[in-house]
Amino acid sequence: MYFVPDVGLDLELTGSLLMNLRLSIRIYSLLLLILGAGLSPSLAAPRGSRKFIVYVGTYSGEKSKGIYAFRFDGATGRLTPLGLAAESQDPSFLAIHPNNRFLYAVNEVDEFDGKKNNGGVSAFAIDVRTGKLRLLNQQSTGGGSPCHLTVDGKRRSLLVANYVGGSVAVLPIQPDGSLLKTTAFIQHTGSGVNKERQEGPHAHGVYLDSANRFAAVADLGLDKVLVYRIDPSGALVPNEPPFQSVKPGAGPRHFAFHPNGRFAYVNNEMTSTVTAFAWDGRKGTLSELQTLSTLPEGVAGDNSTAELEVHPTGRFLYVSNRGHNSIAVFAVNPQDGRLRVIEHQGTQGKTPRSFGIDPSGRFLLAANQGSDTIVVFRIDQKTGRLKPTGQSVEVGKPVCIKFVSSP
Repeated sequence: MYFVPDVGLDLELTGSLLMNLRLSIRIYSLLLLILGAGLSPSLAAPRGSRKFIVYVGTYSGEKSKGIYAFRFDGATGRLTPLGLAAESQDPSFLAIHPNNRFLYAVNEVDEFDGKKNNGGVSAFAIDVRTGKLRLLNQQSTGGGSPCHLTVDGKRRSLLVANYVGGSVAVLPIQPDGSLLKTTAFIQHTGSGVNKERQEGPHAHGVYLDSANRFAAVADLGLDKVLVYRIDPSGALVPNEPPFQSVKPGAGPRHFAFHPNGRFAYVNNEMTSTVTAFAWDGRKGTLSELQTLSTLPEGVAGDNSTAELEVHPTGRFLYVSNRGHNSIAVFAVNPQDGRLRVIEHQGTQGKTPRSFGIDPSGRFLLAANQGSDTIVVFRIDQKTGRLKPTGQSVEVGKPVCIKFVSSP
């Protein structure tokens, strides 16, 4: 609860002005009370004092045993290690439930529960005071190497993209956060022009629009972003038209809707490009606007993109380059959604698999999978440029970064 003390004013105010001042103070107090009651404490608190737990998904190995946790100071960008939050097998990508009480992680394996070409997903309860995770249960995803997932809080379901075999699974979420078995399953079919990488479908990410009406699935093997309508039961129904293609051999990987609901973006892994779309949220359709390289002009060599994310303000877009080991920064035109290159900032490490932007939009945390580090950058709020803060922490093969509000 928020308390606004009585303020004695030794000013000679007219009765009318004094009445207005008192009314303003009361309205302000009421707003604070509403915020304190209706939102989480961290959302109602002053921006500079926000505290978070940062969860890091990893690939298991000599230096990693699962999901790791850090305290994150939203004012300074400082990361403080909390250690292993939960032991898990290859929990590469994470998703946080909108209520901030549960965390879900893919288990990016090809054999799960004794079945080949089958991966898993794990459900955890979050302790925001300690950062620890308590395993609730695990379920099969019905496809190999699940590599991305997202929570549909409206329908209480989890959507998972399976890379091997190219499929999407929907698993109901129980009130206690645990998962039921798959109730909907979509199998992609077809192939792409690159016979080595695109011999079949490879669903690489599944994303919901802000209205929770449509799910967009980037499939690297098909060079398509497939769009599904979500019916009231949570099942996925192909939209009409059912997909938007990108350039043959591009290999779409991850996807992002713009906060204004009018634009969307996909990073193409195999050609090191990013494609901007106009998004019609009523019809669920994408229309290509432009495609740009994520590398500096004249730079060539072995490179692939990994992650992309729109800044919370919607003014900037960030894409990670593995090989060039950089974050490409773009300005977003608010009128038409088109992109303009701002800079390419080195990540001070190798193979930036992914990154996370804190909810305030002040900092970007780059996960350098190849050098086992997470490096913190400050985001210039006017230009979008990244500046190293000098802070970094060690984590074995970091892949995914997610923020959870904490006391």
